Amino acid sequence: MSFWNELSRPFFCLAPMEDVTDTVFREIVLSVSDKNYLNVVFGEFTSTDGLCHPVGRDKVAHRLLINNSERRLLKEKNVKVVAQIWGSEPDKFYKSAKIIESEYNFDGIDINMGCPVKKIVKQASCSELIKFPDLAREIIIATKEGTKLPVSVKTRTGIKEHITEKWIANLLEAKPAAITLHARTQKMMSDFPAEWEQVAIAVETRNSIDKNIPIIGNGDLFSLEECLNKINTYKVDGVMVGRGIFKNPYFFNLNSTNHSKIELLELMKKHLNLFVDTWGNEKNLQIMKKFFKIYTFGFYGAAELRAKLMECHTYQEIIGIIDNEIQNS
Repeated sequence: MSFWNELSRPFFCLAPMEDVTDTVFREIVLSVSDKNYLNVVFGEFTSTDGLCHPVGRDKVAHRLLINNSERRLLKEKNVKVVAQIWGSEPDKFYKSAKIIESEYNFDGIDINMGCPVKKIVKQASCSELIKFPDLAREIIIATKEGTKLPVSVKTRTGIKEHITEKWIANLLEAKPAAITLHARTQKMMSDFPAEWEQVAIAVETRNSIDKNIPIIGNGDLFSLEECLNKINTYKVDGVMVGRGIFKNPYFFNLNSTNHSKIELLELMKKHLNLFVDTWGNEKNLQIMKKFFKIYTFGFYGAAELRAKLMECHTYQEIIGIIDNEIQNS
């Protein structure tokens, strides 16, 4: 039995996000989350082509880093961490699973069958695999054969139209440890409201085939209250939060809305320092700019402060503005 079946219901997950859910950001979210409201975190998308290439592997290895400080928080809060991989060749999924199990310390592996980005789907990867159900099953089976870790899948409802029942039934044949359904088609990207009725169809399909495989709903979750409403309405085992974390870093905290400007700025400072301590010159500091909006909201002058921060180019500039704002608040 995998950890997915041992989690208390309902459970809550932080979604894998490109250039977002590295070890640093996961640690920041973990540090301000309640034990019962964050149960699983996911790493960034990691290419199986890169992992299986003698040179390319060095370029993707950072996506699988787990800091010692994050590891301590994961243990303290009993949160599982899952690596997510993508590609199109079953053999490389098999090899990648072996590498992840033997050289990295993850609790599970997730297969990305949901990313809709054009340059990715052109490689017959991620959500494009919905067009190739046989290959999708082969990939799941090959990954499972490469590891003893539980292998889950994150996917969408179709390409141009919903084929949820048929597609989920196809995935269930390969018996993944869990399925996360983003309630949109590939064509919908994130430009249209998530259609959670499709998640209910996935749950019904699962119930008729294998009740032991958890179904996780994903899409347009912007508060804990909304998560709980979706869980009750659509009968999912758990939910996965993506863009909602950009609305509030305290998303997984019961006291999610009562945080002062000082608390937000101190958390941003902690994030910045941890980023620099972890990555040094390995990652461009400009990546931090996508996080500024997470911490600059809900207080007077937030937009102006964010604009100032976006003009910065160095650590010293950013930290100087944050410290000045804290001192004058």
